[in-house]
Amino acid sequence: MAVAGHGRHDDQSPFGGEAVGANPTDRAKTGTKRSVLTDGAGIPLAVAVDGANRHDSKLVEATLTSVQAVPPDAATEQNLCLDRGFDYPHVEELVRDYAYDPHIRSRGEEARDVVELPGYRARRWVVERTHSWMNRFRRLLTRWEKKKANFLSLIHLACAYITFHAGGVLG
Repeated sequence: MAVAGHGRHDDQSPFGGEAVGANPTDRAKTGTKRSVLTDGAGIPLAVAVDGANRHDSKLVEATLTSVQAVPPDAATEQNLCLDRGFDYPHVEELVRDYAYDPHIRSRGEEARDVVELPGYRARRWVVERTHSWMNRFRRLLTRWEKKKANFLSLIHLACAYITFHAGGVLG
């Protein structure tokens, strides 16, 4: 199972550059949004960045295109959990084109299931935890790189560290 999510970070990008845009909640600030696809354990499989003013649904294709893991055989069912920000027919169609079965939760639906269904385990927290792990890298918390490629390479380095650390290699 894969979980995709987004994070808005870098409220005060000092240098600006590529993939930086006005924050939708405060138009005076610039920022960067990163979209992360993880497996069920929170290991990052793909990441994409763009300006904070981009809608979540616009980053789906870039995220799915950047998957670095080798996909399993076609017989294995691949699920993709998304939140309400991705609840559009064109997003669902795109996710199906990449051989994932979309599970798009509307707002409050998961919280209701946690209360009503005994033993239900929420899935969205996995990607939020991965974003939290990424935020522990100070270089990613505030974006100092002008070029998108440089910033993305630092994110990939953080993803590699998270992968090794979560896998028990680094302890």
